[in-house]
Amino acid sequence: MATASMTQVSLTQAMGFATVSRTLVSLAAEVFTGVQKAVVGPDNVRTARDNAWAAIQADRARAEARAETSRAVAALIATRPRRTRAKKLAKAR
Repeated sequence: MATASMTQVSLTQAMGFATVSRTLVSLAAEVFTGVQKAVVGPDNVRTARDNAWAAIQADRARAEARAETSRAVAALIATRPRRTRAKKLAKAR
């Protein structure tokens, strides 16, 4: 019987901690949103859609930069003079 009451107390404490944590996060989000609206104005508040579009644009820019780097490396490799093993051995002697 003592085990059941100990489990119940532990469960109640965990639920209390979770509830307090959720409440604090919710209040912090509301305060942050209020401050953001006051600073930038209610019409300029970023939304999830704005954030997603910015992320898409950043991904596209990174992909273009990678492609440009790949093209530059391929051009360097294509213009580099080829050396054969026979020439290396002849120079070593």
